[in-house]
Amino acid sequence: MNAVPAPALCVSVVLYHSDPVRLEETLGSLLRAVEDARRAGVLGAVTLVVVDNSVCGEYHRALQRQLGRQPWAEAGVECEVLAMPVNSGYGAGHNAALRRHPGDIFLVLNPDVVMADDALRQGLDYLRGHPQVSLLCPRGEAGDGSPAYLSKRLPSVLVLALRAFAPAWLQRPFARQLAQYEMHDFHAADHPAPVPLASGCFMLVRTAALTAVGGFDQRYFLYFEDFDLSLRLASQGVVACLPSMTVRHYGGGSAGKGWRHRWWFLRSGLRFFTAHGWRWV
Repeated sequence: MNAVPAPALCVSVVLYHSDPVRLEETLGSLLRAVEDARRAGVLGAVTLVVVDNSVCGEYHRALQRQLGRQPWAEAGVECEVLAMPVNSGYGAGHNAALRRHPGDIFLVLNPDVVMADDALRQGLDYLRGHPQVSLLCPRGEAGDGSPAYLSKRLPSVLVLALRAFAPAWLQRPFARQLAQYEMHDFHAADHPAPVPLASGCFMLVRTAALTAVGGFDQRYFLYFEDFDLSLRLASQGVVACLPSMTVRHYGGGSAGKGWRHRWWFLRSGLRFFTAHGWRWV
């Protein structure tokens, strides 16, 4: 009997004037994870597509120099950089990568995520043994080592308003609702299980499922595109969290990013609730 070939992986990283130091950490962790997965025999060809949404020649030239210092060829990784003519948003960037290099498995990776050395091995091995899973998300921690709850339950307007706009003192009376949304009970159990929603900072997806739903909905410029995609991918299989696949996410919420981000958050939230149903409290 012939052995099943190891899957081809496309890794998509979308940038917008992203911190080069943090990006260097992300890419270094990717290389280590690729090497670990290859040694385990669960990974075949790898393509990295870096999508630059910055629309800035100076930033793009610096990015190319930075990527040129990484040993992609020695690691058996094909690396391509796409300079987008306009910034059409986060999901549109990943869709551009998907069109060029679909592969068997598609990894949506933020440029501020550092994955554990065995993260890809854990995820790919789980997908191989669980063909019903369409999307896999990891257990996360924040930059300070505290838990980052990357899988969520369906949100309410109240919970998202508190997370996006309320100071800590106002969030405290609603701690139970926030913990329910962030699935604290699930993460404490620490075992693989289906989840309703996955964070877009790290999504390990079967390409066939992602293609079947048309990729990200590009009407979401930023925010909620990952929640929308999670719900649509559930039509193709199980959306699950794998606690043994771990990452550290240095990103933050919309509350600390200024009014432009808050406007994008509000606009995308309106689209999400209109499409998937309004939950007020």
